[in-house]
Amino acid sequence: MNNKLNINQWAEEDRPREKMERLGAQALSDAELLAILIGSGSPREDAVSLMKRILADCNNNLNTLGKMSIRDLCQYNGVGPAKAITIMAACELGKRRQMESAEERPDLGTATRIYNHMHPVMQDLDVEEFWILLMNQNFRLIKKLRIAHGGISEVSVDIRIIIREAVLCNATVLAVCHNHPSGNLRPSLADNELTKSILQACNVMRIKLMDHVIITDGYYYSYKEEGIF
Repeated sequence: MNNKLNINQWAEEDRPREKMERLGAQALSDAELLAILIGSGSPREDAVSLMKRILADCNNNLNTLGKMSIRDLCQYNGVGPAKAITIMAACELGKRRQMESAEERPDLGTATRIYNHMHPVMQDLDVEEFWILLMNQNFRLIKKLRIAHGGISEVSVDIRIIIREAVLCNATVLAVCHNHPSGNLRPSLADNELTKSILQACNVMRIKLMDHVIITDGYYYSYKEEGIF
């Protein structure tokens, strides 16, 4: 009689997927990560145990595992062609990642750099859009995101969404920008009130609001350069 538990019957904190969600990928062993990929083992062996056995035969060396063929992997009970191909694909991706250089994040530490980065996105818009630029402490871009898409002369912005996105991305620096389709560079009273509210929210959350840049097709207005904050 088989007394080995299926992974779904393990304590939740021990299941690879749940463990990864809770602690991050770095907390998992090679066998646990590979078990997530193949999904299941055999009636006699769960996926983690199966991958531990395969890795042991490779001297626990992922490089050696990557040299195995589909035929080699299919010798193990519980591994068919589909699982073997999945393992090989994962190993190949690992090799390709090693050959890639880290993506260079643009430096958006000045209003001019923000303008140059966002002008191609916004230059032809006939309605206002509001974007946020989430950065690390060195002003390197983590993520840019359109928050609102509005009318010809105004756009509705929910500050809670701005702060939520900054927190989720672990951003320590934030810049915001929007366009004026009319070509008028001067901020409106609504722009000033929105900027003040965003600044207050950022101060509460200890996020640096670096700038609010208004973009037209040809130039920009920077709250920071104007000495407003």
